[in-house]
Amino acid sequence: MTEEELQNLVQEVSLKYFGRQFKHQVKINKRMTTTGGRYHLDDHHIEINAHFLVPQYYQELIGIIKHELTHYHLHLNHRGYRHQDHDFKVLLNKVGGSRYAPDIGLRRKRRAKYLYICTVCGQKYWRVRQLNIRRYACGHCKGKLKLVDHR
Repeated sequence: MTEEELQNLVQEVSLKYFGRQFKHQVKINKRMTTTGGRYHLDDHHIEINAHFLVPQYYQELIGIIKHELTHYHLHLNHRGYRHQDHDFKVLLNKVGGSRYAPDIGLRRKRRAKYLYICTVCGQKYWRVRQLNIRRYACGHCKGKLKLVDHR
């Protein structure tokens, strides 16, 4: 989906669900991973996560657009546009927008890289960061730790 097609879609959703025109710009942001979209208070443009523009996520995209348009219309009408505001919650529920962006596997997961084993009791510890084995000891028996594997 191009920016022009997305602009037309946002304008259609705005007219259909909010009864008001969307007069600003929609941009595609390829760097977004944890959010579906973003409304900018300063110049009123909306950014949409590029990963949701494929046909298989069309329903999620519509929910994200409704969410961002809720921020947009409430902010321009000087009403509560933030997530915790009552006006926002009521309007979002009324138009059927999504409260949160669905997780489509873009969030980065940190994997444990270091395996330590206690030399006394054999307890295993997987850690993301490297430990100073002179400073830390086993949490069960206070024995010395030994670095066994790192990826």
